[in-house]
Amino acid sequence: MGHTKHGVGHVETQFQSITDDFGPFTFASGQTVDSLTIAYETYGTLNADRSNAILLFHALSGSQHAAGVNPDVPNIEGRWTPDCHQGWWDDFIGPGRALDTDRFCVICANYVGGCYGSTGPASINPATGLPWASDFPHISVNDVVRSQARLLDALGIAKLHAVIGPSTGGLACLNFATTMPERTGLVI
Repeated sequence: MGHTKHGVGHVETQFQSITDDFGPFTFASGQTVDSLTIAYETYGTLNADRSNAILLFHALSGSQHAAGVNPDVPNIEGRWTPDCHQGWWDDFIGPGRALDTDRFCVICANYVGGCYGSTGPASINPATGLPWASDFPHISVNDVVRSQARLLDALGIAKLHAVIGPSTGGLACLNFATTMPERTGLVI
């Protein structure tokens, strides 16, 4: 990922299993899934003690692509349209911007159940070999928060500098801060 004077430049979505090292994920509905992958992007660099991370929760219909240009996300069968290529919060993320990538590492992840790379209804159910479709577990805001906490665990981040998010992302921020206050610095 290269920075430009206009923002963060070209970025690529990364993928992280949140079950390989942590075991199956149980949703608030009681349903358990053995394998979950979260799609995410990062902007900026984690410092040595990993204390400069900001977790950005997106709006309900958003994606992990908050800044820069990302022309392709693998394996999402045509859902990554040209409208998705420019980050949805590009004006706010980058060197010298509100979420200053010279100081902070901003992480934005697609929600579990989302359609932009995280495991969800369009993913293959390993038990049937078919898409999960309506068999995918019902998802709560707390499920989103707990799945992203597992992503942070996989990235070795114990405590965030801040959580931030617009719309539904703001609700997720409040849920994160109230259920995991020991992992939360600022709530924006």
